[in-house]
Amino acid sequence: MDVKAIKEQFPILNQEVNGHPLVYLDSSATSQKPLSVIEAVNTYYREDNSNVHRGVHTLGTRATDKYEGAREKVREFINARSTAEIIFTRGTTTAINLVATSYGRAILKPGDEIVITPMEHHSNIIPWQQAAKATGATLKYIPLQSDGTITLEAVRETVTANTKIVAMTQVSNVLGTINPIKEVAQIAHAHGAVMLVDGAQGAPHLKVDVADLDCDFYAFSAHKMCGPTGIGVLYGKKELLENMEPIEFGGEMIDFVNLYDSTWKELPWKFEGGTPIIAGAIGLAAAIDFLNEIGNETILDHEQKLADYAMKQLRTIDGISIYGPEKRAGLVTFNLDDVHPHDTATALDAEGIAVRAGHHCAQPLMKWLDVTATARASFYLYNTEEDIDLLVNGLLKTKEYFGNVF
Repeated sequence: MDVKAIKEQFPILNQEVNGHPLVYLDSSATSQKPLSVIEAVNTYYREDNSNVHRGVHTLGTRATDKYEGAREKVREFINARSTAEIIFTRGTTTAINLVATSYGRAILKPGDEIVITPMEHHSNIIPWQQAAKATGATLKYIPLQSDGTITLEAVRETVTANTKIVAMTQVSNVLGTINPIKEVAQIAHAHGAVMLVDGAQGAPHLKVDVADLDCDFYAFSAHKMCGPTGIGVLYGKKELLENMEPIEFGGEMIDFVNLYDSTWKELPWKFEGGTPIIAGAIGLAAAIDFLNEIGNETILDHEQKLADYAMKQLRTIDGISIYGPEKRAGLVTFNLDDVHPHDTATALDAEGIAVRAGHHCAQPLMKWLDVTATARASFYLYNTEEDIDLLVNGLLKTKEYFGNVF
C-alpha cells in the first residue's frame, strides 16, 4: 500500500495550517475526499445535472443511470441481495431514525424490549429512547467490560424473549471497539428480535457483508468513507422493508395520488420522498470505486498498525490516559492529565494537527468513562507513522505549555 501515492490524491491534505503541514487525524468525524470523488460530483453538475426518474430527455436519462448505478454499487459493496434493499438517506442518523420510527413504533408495545449498549453514538440512542417513550417499550443496555468491550455472555443475559430490537454499533467512534455483530445477530434472532447495525464507523474500514452478518438493518454514511456529506444508506431485508410505512411523503415516492388517499411506489423508492440526493449518490459510487481499488482488508490492516503504533508511542508520555481495548479500529481516544481536551486540541491545531475533542456524541459513554470529554486521533488510509510522531511531539509541547498543572 503506497500511502504517499494515496495521499497525493487528496488535494486538501496538500496545505499548511498555522504555518505547518496539515496532519489530519479526524477521519472518524469525516474523511477527506479524493480527487476522483470531487471530479465525479463536479462532472454531474457540469454535464449531467437533471432530476431523476421523471424525464425522458438525455440529461434526465444520464442522471438516472448514474443515480441507480450508484445503488447497484452500494449493493455490491455490502453484498445485499437486491437494490430494492438499498435506500438512500441523508446519513446514518436519518437511516436509524427511519427504522426506529417506521419499524420500531409499529411493532413495539408495553413490555417489549429494545437492547443497545452504552458505547452507542447519540444517533443510535435517542431514536430508541423516543420509540420506547412512544410505545411503552423498555430500553435496556448490555453492560460493558472494563476495557470497553462487550461479551457474548452479557448479550445473552440481556436479550430475552421480550426483546424485539437489538441495535449496536459495529465500531465504537470513541473506543475503537469492534463488536461481534454476527454473533450478536444470531442471539437476537434466536429470541425473535431483529438486529440493526450502526455501520458509520464500520463501512469505511471493514469488509461489510450483510448476508454473512445476517443483520436485518445496516446504516452508514458516505462522508466517513471518502464520499460526500449529506448522503447515507439504509440496508434492510426486503421482507421487513415491504411491511414498513414511509415516514416522508411527497413526490417521487408515490404510485397513485387521489383526493383522499394515495399508494406508494415499490421498494426502494417508497422511502425516498422528494428529489433525491443525486450528486451525493454519484459521489458515493466514486468513493466505493476508490476504496475497492485499494481493498478494505488492506485499509483495515494499515489502520490497525497505525493504532498499535500510536498507542505504543502515546504511552511514552507521562500523564496520559488512553481509553478502550488493545485490539481496536484505527483510532485512539485519550486525555492529558489536568488538561481539558479542548485545550489539547487547540494546542495541537497550532502545530497543524487536527484532532477531535469533546464528548463525541457519546455522553453516556463519557459518563461510564468518568470524564466529561476526551481528545481523539483517528486514522485512515492517507495517514502515516510520521503523522503519529508529529502528534506525540505536539502533545509533548502541549504538556510543556500547561506544565504548571502537571
